[in-house]
Amino acid sequence: MSNLIPSLTGTGVALVTPFNSRMEIDEPALVRVIDFVIEGGVEYIVTLGTTGETPVLSREEKIRIARFTLDAVNNRVPVVIGAGGNNTKEVIAEIEELPTEDAIAILSSSPAYSKPSQEGIYQHYKAIAAVSPKPLILYNVPSRTARNIDANTVLRLAQLPNISGIKEAGGDMAQCALILRDRPSDFLVVSGDDALAFPQIAIGMHGVISVVANSFPAAFSSMIRAALKGDLKKAKKLNDSLIEAYHLLFIENNPAGVKAALSELGIINNYLRLPLVPLSDHYAGQLRDYTKNMIQLTAESMVDAG
Repeated sequence: MSNLIPSLTGTGVALVTPFNSRMEIDEPALVRVIDFVIEGGVEYIVTLGTTGETPVLSREEKIRIARFTLDAVNNRVPVVIGAGGNNTKEVIAEIEELPTEDAIAILSSSPAYSKPSQEGIYQHYKAIAAVSPKPLILYNVPSRTARNIDANTVLRLAQLPNISGIKEAGGDMAQCALILRDRPSDFLVVSGDDALAFPQIAIGMHGVISVVANSFPAAFSSMIRAALKGDLKKAKKLNDSLIEAYHLLFIENNPAGVKAALSELGIINNYLRLPLVPLSDHYAGQLRDYTKNMIQLTAESMVDAG
């Protein structure tokens, strides 16, 4: 098996980027998020994903966040760094500037807006993989990019030496099953969809890169571990408790929902950079009630475990 498989099995969390009232990066709050998710049981961290509001971060801010995150994590769990875009040359330039030496891999979303052909997607990733200092994890998220990475393209890319896995967020279970059936044995396949992670693990995925794990890391990572161990009864019980989270955290946009939840938990302030805005009052009230219930359930679970 690839060295990536054991270290990136389980729950990875796509970190938010906290901001202060001046819309600057709130580093103390970022430390609180990192400590919260690690103490909650996640197996690894992903910085500079979509949940981190990367479209509104400058290159300098991305470098600063990546370096700060690596320092704050301090080797407690592996760190994956995100770097994607629709300009292949610029993605390569960004990867060359990011502090990747202490990261385990690069997660790269497929080109958005340009809508390249499957051959264009293949050549894009081939060019990035050829120069990346770390193994590349593909990221298929057609709801954002407007172009699916077809299973055949994924399997072609899986043959390249520096492409080690995929975060699959296309929602097509048949495509997921095909990739899992025909992938090389050392090719990592993780879910990019919190609501589908449980059934996707049941058909063979190695885990998930999660948004929900920012705000509910203990419940979510426990669910994933139970599913990976084949304890489907326990996994289903935990997953059932999270169904409302899957709905409320994504109902308007990501990361508005998860930032609202983290704000309710007292971990960050609820600031987003335009064009994103905070969750509307109606849904924020529902999320507030749900978060309070989850805090109580988590506390009761800890008492029972003790």
